[in-house]
Amino acid sequence: MTTLSVPTVDDVVASPAWLDLKAAAIALRPLQVHDGSIPDAAHHADARSHCARIRKSLEDLTPVFPHDADYLNAARADFEKWEAGGFGVPDFYDSLVAFHPEAFRENGRRHLVVFPMYTQNGSTDRLVEAVLIEVVWPEFIAALEQTYTNALFVPIRFLDFTPGYDTNAAVLFPETVAMREIPPFTWGAIFADREAARFRSVTRKAAEITKLDLPDDARRLLDDQRLAEETFVLWDLIHDRTHMRGDLPFDPFMIKQRMPYFLYSLEELRCDLTAFREAVKLVRAEETDDVTREHAQLAQYAILFDRMFRFPLTGDRVRNYDGLGGQLLFAWLHQRDVLHWTDTQLAIDWAEVPDVVVGLSDAIDDLYWRSIDRPKAAHWLAAYELVRSVLDPHPASRWARGLPDEILEGPAKGMTDAVLDDEFPLSMFYEALSKKMGDVIESTKGITGAL
Repeated sequence: MTTLSVPTVDDVVASPAWLDLKAAAIALRPLQVHDGSIPDAAHHADARSHCARIRKSLEDLTPVFPHDADYLNAARADFEKWEAGGFGVPDFYDSLVAFHPEAFRENGRRHLVVFPMYTQNGSTDRLVEAVLIEVVWPEFIAALEQTYTNALFVPIRFLDFTPGYDTNAAVLFPETVAMREIPPFTWGAIFADREAARFRSVTRKAAEITKLDLPDDARRLLDDQRLAEETFVLWDLIHDRTHMRGDLPFDPFMIKQRMPYFLYSLEELRCDLTAFREAVKLVRAEETDDVTREHAQLAQYAILFDRMFRFPLTGDRVRNYDGLGGQLLFAWLHQRDVLHWTDTQLAIDWAEVPDVVVGLSDAIDDLYWRSIDRPKAAHWLAAYELVRSVLDPHPASRWARGLPDEILEGPAKGMTDAVLDDEFPLSMFYEALSKKMGDVIESTKGITGAL
């Protein structure tokens, strides 16, 4: 057995075992190509050395994570098999199916995770990543999950990570792992600390620029990282489960489907607005306890501000479906005289917001309900008309002018190809705001709860 003294879970971040594992993973990355393999035999001696260090560190750290022992042992075996196979395309199926963070949803529970993987909104290459995480599972969330059941949902925060997560990536999903086949997925993890930290930074700056007078509880949300994390957990809990619930005329996750990007906009917005709707119900219900009511009220601010301020201005304008959803929400509120941009100052009628936002949720739900009886092309056209009723499309839009019969009668691919990359451009308000918000949005790359 190892002669290294075993660190406690509290000091594992600074332990020699973790630091060596992290360094070895970072050293492996430049040797790998896009699919995770190391095809250049000249690099294999170094790769074997780095993998040996990773396996040794995993062995040394296993006593710190007894709940993950099966996974950590399987990870060591997968690294051995990768090396024995000449560092071809890595296959970490066995260790992935042995990892079960959903079985330990306890506040403060920690995990060590090592996989060759890509990171959503981060690296598209399947490189070796190592990350230390901590579960965020306060008592009120544990109680809420009895109603909003979501057995796969695991909210987490960062403790430390390799460069693939020094990005905008805020999820740890099993489907990103390099593996020989797709198993039934039993968990999906979301970094509540990154979501909360970038929300706080962006919203604070946007409120300052637009001179928005925030309610006292919204200001408190911006000042308290842990409070914001717990608020995002409530939001994510309901959002995540909504993809599988409701009157769905299609595969809820739209996996392996090529569709016009505004359909993804509406699906993500539907899930966010369902979370908003449920938060309104929780605030208004007499039986809701004070802690849950507080977080439900704050969740409404979080959804509103993140959608309005961060989403439209993050990323490029190539089929930016989250950005479009934020634009849609802002314009819906403005056109219903709840949000005002007057004398270069933003003002919101706070008491009117809940019902008006729920009204947009109703409109999307009605689209879905009606589309169960529609053919695909008709659903796509109806969805476009819903967005178009609120946002002006690009003047060059073929969809706005009316698609010709040869496209409408042909395969669905033709309709998708006819959508402009930026079918619904930013309004003049957002164009001006983006010039003042660009630096702060860029600064949130790699942000964690430590800010």
